[in-house]
Amino acid sequence: MESENKTRISEFILLGLSEDAEMQPLLFGLFLMMYLVTFIGNLLIILAIISDSHLHTPMYFFLSNLSLNDICFTSTTIPKTLVNIHTGSKMITYVNCLNQMYFSMIFAALDNFLLAVMAYDRFVAICLPLHYMVIMNPRLCALLLLASWVLSVLDALLHGLMVLRLSFPTNLEIPHFFCELNQVIHLACSDTFLNDLLMYFAAGLVGAIPLTGILFSYCKIVSSVLRISSAGGKSKAFSTCGSHLSVVSLFYGTGLGVYLSSAATQNSRARAIASVMYTVVSPMLNPFIYSLRNKGLKHALKKLFS
Repeated sequence: MESENKTRISEFILLGLSEDAEMQPLLFGLFLMMYLVTFIGNLLIILAIISDSHLHTPMYFFLSNLSLNDICFTSTTIPKTLVNIHTGSKMITYVNCLNQMYFSMIFAALDNFLLAVMAYDRFVAICLPLHYMVIMNPRLCALLLLASWVLSVLDALLHGLMVLRLSFPTNLEIPHFFCELNQVIHLACSDTFLNDLLMYFAAGLVGAIPLTGILFSYCKIVSSVLRISSAGGKSKAFSTCGSHLSVVSLFYGTGLGVYLSSAATQNSRARAIASVMYTVVSPMLNPFIYSLRNKGLKHALKKLFS
């Protein structure tokens, strides 16, 4: 019976954020605007860093990868949402749903690791400035990026393989605008205990450990900055990590808000609306945070436009 269910399922239904027909043009416009701003903003960050030799440093190397990751993250979900709203069809095939879930997990996990690596970079720059270029050499930067990719891919692959063992009802409605792991697992008609166990364990590994590393790095940074005697030196030290700290606060703040709202309410549609902050709004705002608070990047953007 279980194998029969697995073979019969061919399509999922993405209910989206609202089933009100009058809301669809507004949702289409909002998602299109946010996607274009995210894509263009992060692309400009990448081009500015590539074009300016002064920005060929470890900090901007990781920033360009974060911007590329944000483009990929939103590109796994928003284009399909736009197509569904435009055509009025809410269908997504079983294979495409698994692909969307797999790649969204990769890029979400990679965001965590990249932010942790960037925090470590700021820790070395402020607490060990004389050894910065020796420690953050190109080889270490490449290894940190490779390790982030490998861990993200392995995490998503393990979840994907665990989902393949589940069976689903023939008419599966997902109260979300994309195939999120949590939503897909909880709509399965087979036992999901192992999937839930893995999901919570991976959340601790992929989410809590990088966040702990970020908090530890900033504790050391604050302790080091407070020992600086001049006010100008303190201001300069804090300004070098202000943008990153703002992005970390936005990313983990919106992510934590989604999980808290999920725990507080059983309304699946409300959880879907809350997840927009984490999956769409945060990647959209990152370029503004870095370009407005970073003098080197503002100068590179001006040169790029001129």
